[in-house]
Amino acid sequence: ASQLVESGGGSVQAGGSLTLSCKISDDINANIYTGWFRQAPGKEREGVACIRTGGSQLFIGNTFYGPFVGGRFTISQDRPKKVVYLQLTNLKSDDAAMYYCATSGYDGANMRVRDYTNWGPGTQVTVSS
Repeated sequence: ASQLVESGGGSVQAGGSLTLSCKISDDINANIYTGWFRQAPGKEREGVACIRTGGSQLFIGNTFYGPFVGGRFTISQDRPKKVVYLQLTNLKSDDAAMYYCATSGYDGANMRVRDYTNWGPGTQVTVSS
């Protein structure tokens, strides 16, 4: 399985921005979806965004976002560098969490947490008001 390493987390004030990076150790095509998830203390892990990085060429690059994103976040990929980014803007205190990168080989995974089988260690995002 790919090794995933997240970076880019940090502490920002509300309204600020961060860009998270997920470096994938092997072929970016090896998995159908690469997604970003987050988990705050005492809460369940939830899907933030995902992007198709493998499978049919027709769908590579398709993106999906959680309902709370509201146009504030953007997921993207740099295929030669094997990196998936998550740009966070207009951050709110509710966005504070550990953010995880994960991959899924399941074509229907979208942002279902249970369908992602390979996870990075996470990067912390802290938002102060």
